[in-house]
Parts: sequence; structure tokens; C-alpha cells
Amino acid sequence: MTSPQHSDKPNDTATDPAHITFQGKQYTRIREGLADILNPRSTTQQQGSQGQGSRTKQSVFYNPIQQFNRDLSVLAIRVFAEDSAVLRRKFYERRVKGLARGKKRKRWDGGDGGSGGQNGKKAALSGAAVEEKEIGGEQGAEGGLDVELDNSGIEATHPSIEGASDKVTDHPSVEAPHSGNASADVKHTADAMVQKAQNTIEPAVVHHTADTTGQNKEVEYDKEPLLKPPEPDHHPQRDTPPNISPPFRILDALSATGLRALRYAKEISHVTSVTANDLLPSATASINVNVEYNALLDKVHPSTGDAKALMYEAATNHARTYPFHAVDLDPYGTAAPFLDAAVQAVTDCGLLCVTCTDAGIFASVSWLEKTYSQYGGLPWKGPQSHEAGLRLILNAVATSAARYGLAIEPLLSLHVDFYVRLFIRIKRSPVEVKCLASKTMVVYNCDYGCGAFSVQYFANTREREAKNGDKFHTHALAQGPTATPRCEHCGFKTHLAGPMWGGPLHNPHFISKILNLLPSLDTKVYATIPRIE
Repeated sequence: MTSPQHSDKPNDTATDPAHITFQGKQYTRIREGLADILNPRSTTQQQGSQGQGSRTKQSVFYNPIQQFNRDLSVLAIRVFAEDSAVLRRKFYERRVKGLARGKKRKRWDGGDGGSGGQNGKKAALSGAAVEEKEIGGEQGAEGGLDVELDNSGIEATHPSIEGASDKVTDHPSVEAPHSGNASADVKHTADAMVQKAQNTIEPAVVHHTADTTGQNKEVEYDKEPLLKPPEPDHHPQRDTPPNISPPFRILDALSATGLRALRYAKEISHVTSVTANDLLPSATASINVNVEYNALLDKVHPSTGDAKALMYEAATNHARTYPFHAVDLDPYGTAAPFLDAAVQAVTDCGLLCVTCTDAGIFASVSWLEKTYSQYGGLPWKGPQSHEAGLRLILNAVATSAARYGLAIEPLLSLHVDFYVRLFIRIKRSPVEVKCLASKTMVVYNCDYGCGAFSVQYFANTREREAKNGDKFHTHALAQGPTATPRCEHCGFKTHLAGPMWGGPLHNPHFISKILNLLPSLDTKVYATIPRIE
């Protein structure tokens, strides 16, 4: 595909647009990063009747104030995609080795406690069970994960439940017809599954960029992948052969001009598909023009429709769409109406990017009733009000995700100008969901007096060790309240804020990876690097 011919010399900044002709029409080109968006010149009006000079009226919305948001988003998703590719390759290699050996985790079917045997150990594979090799009374020192095939033909693991006595999975095994050589049957089926996984994997592209796996083999955290590898109770959803770049799909749910989608496709090498969705047909028409102008027809796919409907469809793993590895929500105002659909549309261990621009709601007590209806908590009056707003939004995401057995891990949480920007990893982890109450807090704040405050968590969670050495958690109600009606320091009344997220706001390894990229970047492409630093 050849690049479109420009009538003018390209400009390096969004503040110096160029006038071009494309497909027989006159446009004003706006460049940001490596992407260009086109604004029809027919909408340009001279408004100098009142001595105000000339002003351009845009038919499509472009907000240069949010270039920092877009620059940071490109870098954050790039770092996340690179690390995700490394982890998924490692999971694939481990899974292939396990299948080749024919080893599966034991499943108990109500046997006599610890003896096990053939009647207690089956592995369900693609709807037809295969009898496992008899393991006797051993507990399987190498562990492993229960496996079964999902509807795409790739194995999906199911999290094990904490505690020594909770070894039964939710998927009962079906006994297969007796085979004369059970071990040979398992090995034959395992080989077939490996071949099927390689043949039926989603369309992918050969990765031409430098291999990053070499620098992630060390044990130290500063040299391993930016995100800690998933615990045994969750896993990346897709696995890919090491010599193939794993698919990485992004949804720009509220795309407008499609500028974010264009930048993601052009500036992140691991991205294989970007869906640019908008409710307005006029916006989608603008996206189509911009996609064709940027020669990205193979990567960026415009979509017209309701963002929530699209995300719910992706959550059901419909034949026409799959869950996304990254979902970006950047609405005008609050993202609250989209959170329930968004947490379901993200793959296991995927990334959710959220922007909320209604700082007058989440960081102000002027409309506290609106804050509660949007985010399920009350705002904090005082100098900490914007951090409290971050925590209110994170709590809204966490509670939406917890309904579906999903836990959140905030990677980066920022308040910038008039909005907040959150980068959150969504992972399937029933164990962490159980700990949500102990990460949720209310605050007693002396807002009119000395500013002192105290926090009250909803529950207490403690880590215990079973007799066999396994770790598990116990949960208990918290004692309260932690503050008196009047401040113990100055005597003024204390007021309540929350409930809000009481866990960490950032992942330091994720942030360090982003900062390490900055020296190698072109300041003409990423004009906001000084502010990111």
C-alpha cells in the first residue's frame, strides 16, 4: 500500500497544520506523534467581524490539551504490550512442555481422602476426557494447572482455590472409555493438542522488532518483566509460539477522530489490531478518512455503535469479536457508565485505561450526591481531594470487576489538569477478590479544623499457613469506628468520605519501565516528554 501524496511538506507539530488535498477534497492536516488527522477546510470560517481575527471551526474534535494524555498512553500501552508478550511466551513454553510430558494436575472425584488412583484423576480435554497416568498417592510435586480447551482451541487454565482442602474444581471430569495404554493415549492426545494450538491460534504477525526476552531472564525485579508474573491462580488468556508475535488487540471505545487508535497502531509495534468505535456516523466517517490517509487499513478497524454494546459483545467471546488486551475509555465527563462493560471486555491480565474529566464531581463536595451516584462514595474536602477522587474511581472499577471474579492492580494513577488518568491491570483472581473488603476504606476527616484524618478499613485479612505449608487467608470484620465525632487534636467536627480504594495507586516497576524509554524517544514525536519526566 502506497502512502497518500501530500501537497505540502509534513509538519512536526500539531500547532502548525498543513493544508492538503486528499481524495479531491481540501483538508487541514493536524499532526500529533506519527499520526495525522484531517479536518475538512469547508468548515473553516472567518470570524473577524468583532475584531477577534480568524478562528477555525472544527468539524471533528481535536483537543491539544490532552496531548500529554495521549503521549503517556502510547508509552504505557507499549510497555504493557512488550511485557505481556514476554509472559505469554513463557506460559506457552511451559504449557507445551507439560503437554509433551502428558502431565496434568490431579482431580479428586470423591475418593478415599489421600489414596487417589485411576478413579480419582482425570483431565477433561476438548469435551472428551482422557484417562491420566496413575500417580498413586502422591500430591504431584510439580503442581501444574487444570486445563481444558476454550472455544478457540487454545488451552485455558482454571485457578486453583486456596487452602489444603479445596482441591476440587468446578469442572467435573468425564471418564473416558478404557484404553489399553493410558500413558500412550495421553501423550498422543497431548501432541495433537500442541499441533492444534499452533494451527488454530488467532491471526498473528511475525515480530520484526528486537527480541526483548533476553533482558528479562534475570531474577532481580529491575531486570525481569515490568509486571510481576501472575500468581498460580491466574494466567494470561492467550498463548503463542515463541517465534510468533502474540496478537495484541486494543479497543478505543470512544474514538471521535480516531487519533488515539492511529497513534497506537503506528507507534506500538506489538499491536496487531485496533478497533476505533464511536456512536456518531459522522465521527466514524472521519475515522475512515484518517485511517486511509495514514495507510492503516490493515490495523485500524472503524466501528459505529454503542461502546457498551460492543464491549458486552466482546465479553461474551462472540464469533465476530474477541476480548481486548487493552481497552481505552476517554469520554467527555465520567467513565462510570462504561466500567461494568469494560472490565468484562478485557482479557485476563489485560489493561484498562480510564479517563474521567469531571473533577468538579469526584474532587469536590459541591455535588456530593452526584459523586455518590456516579462512583459509589463521598468526596473528601481538603488538599487531598484529588487523590481521594482517584481512589473513588478505582473503587468503582474494583467493585464492578469483583462481581465477575476479577481483581484490579493499579499500575499508574494520575491527576492531570482537569482530569484523572488510570492504567489498571484486570486479572481473574477469586482469591484477591475475597480481599477487596480489606482494601476498601472510609476516611474520617477534620476538614474545617486542623486537617487531621484517620482511615477505617471494612475488613481484616490475615495470611495463614496450613499444616502442609500452603498459604491461605482468613477474613474478619473490622472494629470501628477509628475516630470520634470531634477531632481529638483540635475539637472540630470530623466528616466522612468514601468508601474508596485503600490499596496501592502505582506499580513502581511499570513506572520505571516507562521512564527508561524516555531517553530513546524523539521529542518531535513526543512533545510532552519533559512533563512526563
